[in-house]
Formats: sequence, C-alpha cells, structure tokens
Amino acid sequence: MGIKLSEHDDDTTAIINMTPLIDIMLVLLIIFMMTSSITLESGLDIDIPKTTSNTSAKENKAVILSLAKNGEIFVQGKKINFESIKAEISKSLEAENSELVIFEGDYQATLGKTIEIMDLAKEAGAKRFAIAAENIEK
Repeated sequence: MGIKLSEHDDDTTAIINMTPLIDIMLVLLIIFMMTSSITLESGLDIDIPKTTSNTSAKENKAVILSLAKNGEIFVQGKKINFESIKAEISKSLEAENSELVIFEGDYQATLGKTIEIMDLAKEAGAKRFAIAAENIEK
C-alpha cells in the first residue's frame, strides 16, 4: 500500500529545446539552396568573351559545351574527343531533361569549330542555344 505525501509529484522531465536546432537547419538549407543554383559554371579555365549587355540565364538546366583555345572539347566539364560529341551531348541533354546548350568558348577559339559542334548538338537533340559571355561594367 503506497502513501502519497503530496498532490504534486516531484519528477522532473528533461525537455530538449528544438528551436535552435530548427533555426540552424533552416539557415543551412538556405545556404545550400543559394550555392546550388550557381551550378552553371563548368569550372574550366576558359577566357570567355566580354560583353556590356546584361542578360541572365532563365533556366538552370542546360548542357554546357566548352571549347578551349587548344581545341579541346568539354561537355559538362568532362573532356571528350570529337568523334563522341554527338553521343555525349545526347546523353547529357537527356540527363538534364533540357533542350538548351550553352557554348562556353575561349576567346581565342575558332568560329569554324564552334559551328561544327553546334551542328552536332542539333543532331543530338538540342533545340536552343546560348553563348556564355562575361558581363563587364560600362
């Protein structure tokens, strides 16, 4: 038989305050969202042409074709040979679920090579094209 001395039990319950943890997680989420939207750059050392017009990419999903001044070709930052351009572009367009190809050519790259690559990209399924340029202030 148990005897109750008082109406209130003196048991203490430990409660974890979740508010600071949620705040930190939301800040991290915002940081990751902001940095993941800057995935348009290929990371290659290419001297792209300069422009004074201010245009911005409206789509995040695109296949980036890079042409270095020595003639090397990169699709999404991966070096490929000229014979496998069409297959690699087709595979990348399907993976990105996009029809947009962005050309990122070195300032000293030849226009003829770019036109050849553009024709192969059209055959691979690209329907829209853009040329990457660095914006300079007037």
